[in-house]
Formats: sequence, C-alpha cells, structure tokens
Amino acid sequence: MPERALPYRPHNHDACVSQALADARTICREQNARLTAIRERVLELIWQSHKPLGAYDILAQLGSEGHNAAPPTVYRALDFLLQYGLVHRLASLNAFTGCSHAGENHHGLFLICHQCGTVLELESAPVSQAIDDAARAQAFQPEGATLEISGLCPRCRAEANPGAPSHD
Repeated sequence: MPERALPYRPHNHDACVSQALADARTICREQNARLTAIRERVLELIWQSHKPLGAYDILAQLGSEGHNAAPPTVYRALDFLLQYGLVHRLASLNAFTGCSHAGENHHGLFLICHQCGTVLELESAPVSQAIDDAARAQAFQPEGATLEISGLCPRCRAEANPGAPSHD
C-alpha cells in the first residue's frame, strides 16, 4: 500500500480530491444512496484543502460559484456526507473535514495545527482499542468517538524554531 499523503508535505492534492470523490461514488452506489450534484460539490469543497470548512464557508463558496444554496441545503448535504462516513465533524472547530478512511468503521483521531489550521486524520488501532476497552469496562457500548488533538504541525513547528531538527 502506498504511503498516505500528509497535508503538510508536498503532494498531488488533486489526487486526494479525485480519490475522495471516487470513494464517495462507490460507497453511495453500494449503499444505494443518492450522491446528488450538490452533495458531491460540498464533498469536493471540503477536500480542496486539508483545512476544515464550516457550513457557512461552504455556503459562501457555493454562492460565489453561482449556486443559489440556502443554509438548510448545505446542512442537509453535510448530514448526508456524515451519515455515509465521507466526512467528519470537528466539534472544537465547528467545521468539517474529509474522511481519509471512508467506508471503514473507525474512530476519528485528528491532529489539528492551531497555527495553520491543517488537519491530519490518524489511524491508530491501539488508541481505538483503548477507547473501546475503557467504554466497555463501564458497560457502555461505543457507537463512535472523535479525538481532537491540537498542537503544531511539523511545518509550523519548524517555522517557529528554524534550527530545530524535523522528524517528519
């Protein structure tokens, strides 16, 4: 499996967007769900950068493109994308980011750079297992979890500390 592109490293971002849209089409076809043009465009806007977007940011972008979308239209599209696991909602930012593990049942684990706003979705079986184990120890059946960790990405850390060694 090829190494996943990291948002703070140079990569072909068009490939990220193309892959997300292809995954969405496949998932919706398999689930017999209707990926309308507006839902697809909202997903594409979310994936256009690795920075989360709020609903009103999406609405503004749609408006600048000539769409006559109202807030309920955007919220319905976001609800659909959440329902099918194509995006995650980041509560601390009240914003949405694309799911890099679309179609998989998983916990959302995110590193959020508080300086540049970049978000990286992590995949960590030990952390996910610890969440499940802690919940089950309390006889609680977890249905989902989102863990948001704020800090500095390697690029912002290097800019703040130009002489420090980089580990990315």
